[in-house]
Amino acid sequence: MNVPLDWPNRASSRFVEAGHIRWHVQAMGEGPVILLLHGTGAATHSWRGLMPLLSEDFTVIAPDLPGHGFTSGRPAGGMTMPAMARATGALLTALNVSPEVIAGHSAGAAIALRMVLDGIAAPRAIVGLDAALLPFPGLGAALFPTLAKLLFVNPFAPHVFAGLSRGGDTASFLRRSTGSSIDAAGVTQYARLLRTPAHVGAALDMMASWDLDALKRDLTRIRTPLLLVHGDIDRAIPLSAARQAAALVPGARLEALAGLGHLAHEEQPDRVAALIRDFTGEK
Repeated sequence: MNVPLDWPNRASSRFVEAGHIRWHVQAMGEGPVILLLHGTGAATHSWRGLMPLLSEDFTVIAPDLPGHGFTSGRPAGGMTMPAMARATGALLTALNVSPEVIAGHSAGAAIALRMVLDGIAAPRAIVGLDAALLPFPGLGAALFPTLAKLLFVNPFAPHVFAGLSRGGDTASFLRRSTGSSIDAAGVTQYARLLRTPAHVGAALDMMASWDLDALKRDLTRIRTPLLLVHGDIDRAIPLSAARQAAALVPGARLEALAGLGHLAHEEQPDRVAALIRDFTGEK
């Protein structure tokens, strides 16, 4: 699949073959390497504002995760967290880069921590943006993965979801589900992705395969400096969950952003870039 002409930062896009996956990767800037990992259901467009800002101090590498955006293929072992971490490691090997910093949004933060825990990457800092690191509380813990599995095994489900999105108001959907109000460029690309059955199917597959209980048990083993940046009106992952995750990781720092939601890095990329520079010493 070709990258559309209106895709953000398209001039920085290229395709890389690694681990039987054809990765869509964006790269820009010079300096120490920072790897950006988007969340479930998103793609490289979510870094449209943050990536150019970080490129002033870093070499920024941002892939579309397997099955998302314009990356095609699935990791060996499926869309589980460990398999996604290994696949991302294979991409880094193909690119011949070793990131000094990994920043992940939502589920991307979980992949970043899994890469460190499994010895796939050894960054000097990790940044989690509205990070999804803990199991869903209460009844949701049992129902959410089960529902995702039921939808995924139905071959028509991704097409149904994609069809429903054609008639909907994407901006309103994003506000309701995330608490964030983002720019028109972001809304346009989310709408495009929600109309793409392969992308929706990959997101469902990822949700159905996720095991956050195992990650929670391992968080106490993290020794890499960790910064969690979280919007205080995040409707997808409450700030209280970020506080709980920070308490499990020795020395973790939490920054709450007033008035921002789950897509805080898209709402105020300059503010998030400043926090990353301060935390990593790149000013």
